[in-house]
Amino acid sequence: MAFVRVEQRNARLASAVKVEYVKGSDGEVAKGTVTIISNTRRGSGDDRAEEATAIQWTLWGGQAENAAAYLGKGSRVNVVGRLQNNNYDKGGATIYSFQFTCEELDYLDSKADADARRERLDGTRDDMPGTAKQPAQSAPRGRNGRSTGQDRGA
Repeated sequence: MAFVRVEQRNARLASAVKVEYVKGSDGEVAKGTVTIISNTRRGSGDDRAEEATAIQWTLWGGQAENAAAYLGKGSRVNVVGRLQNNNYDKGGATIYSFQFTCEELDYLDSKADADARRERLDGTRDDMPGTAKQPAQSAPRGRNGRSTGQDRGA
């Protein structure tokens, strides 16, 4: 099957990663979905305009679980993936659609940025008395600081 490579650079998550478990060839596999938004600037001077591009990405396996654990609304990321046809027949009619599947996901925020965002969203902080303490975790990284996505099940 042919596909087109898609890159979305210096983008932000529009919401948290939603994970569900689906049946795969090797048992249950994590499937994550997330909308990621990036801005493109066109023109110059008074004619300068900014255009937002929102793409709903699908993540698989460990990549989906790690993204759900370490990323939240507003997290900065780079995404490299593929665009595929997702056509099917329904009641004798062909339904045409596309699917964006993530292959590489770079976490661009520092740990301090991620902790500050989590504090704003959750209202908890590690060093404040009377709040739930969160274990210190660092995001799993593959070669060149990228999450590997090798646990992907599709």
